Amino acid sequence: MNEKVLLSTDFKDLRLLRRGKVRDVYDLGDKLLIISTDRISAFDVILPNGIPSKGNVLTSLSLFWFDFLRDIIPNHFISADINDYPEELKKYKKELTDRSMLVLKSKPLAVECIVRGYLSGSGWKEYKEKQTVCGIKLSSGLLESDKLPEILFTPSTKAEKGHDVNIDQKYVEMMLGKETADTVKKASVALYKKASEYALGRGIIIADTKFEFGIFNDQIILIDEVLTPDSSRFWPLEVYKPGKSQPSFDKQFLRDYLETLDWDKTPPGPILPEEIIQKTSQKYLDAHKKLSGRDLKK
Repeated sequence: MNEKVLLSTDFKDLRLLRRGKVRDVYDLGDKLLIISTDRISAFDVILPNGIPSKGNVLTSLSLFWFDFLRDIIPNHFISADINDYPEELKKYKKELTDRSMLVLKSKPLAVECIVRGYLSGSGWKEYKEKQTVCGIKLSSGLLESDKLPEILFTPSTKAEKGHDVNIDQKYVEMMLGKETADTVKKASVALYKKASEYALGRGIIIADTKFEFGIFNDQIILIDEVLTPDSSRFWPLEVYKPGKSQPSFDKQFLRDYLETLDWDKTPPGPILPEEIIQKTSQKYLDAHKKLSGRDLKK
């Protein structure tokens, strides 16, 4: 892949709807244009360096999963082919090719739908203290990285800035209504179950992930990105061993490096060494190859 990174877009003749930690989203009226940049964030801070190929991996993997999971719930994807895009976007072909999607313009639900199949991260920290994960009581004696007795749905708020806050299903019902809350919970667990079973056959454990949903024409649809190294914890099956943290195909590698620094996790983030940048890029590319079965386009 080209080692040049795209950190930001600035399409003056288009309406920028939002610039997230990774994505630039433009409002095209009845559709949205989502561009995955090579920005990377950790501990809710966008770091100064981009990660080569990252935006391409996020886009390509999301397209793979949208297709693979479409029988469970509809999604917002329209096209990733620049030839299908509105004429005014064609002049941005260089920036858009292989890292953008044209999608339906839905009304996002204000909930992060997190699904956990294994005991890790913040869930493990809470379990050690309280024998719970997001307030859900678990049996005693579980080890770090253990497979959970059942798949857990642990939603959170969707913070524009700062940290998301864990919420329970009752709170989701209060926010969205019981029918919508039940639908997104059921869909989230079904999506995780199908994807994780597939991934195991490709040598990857999906320890946990998050989904986002929106409303389009009064129907709940899957939106944003799906099962990427940014939104999921991917572990190599061949070296999986409970009782410790696991090597990963996601940005946990980067978080682990940052934990070794004297950095207080507030902006600005530290400049990354070239070795860390390249190793992070390779982990994203490895995850893509293992899950999709193909290399990115050269």
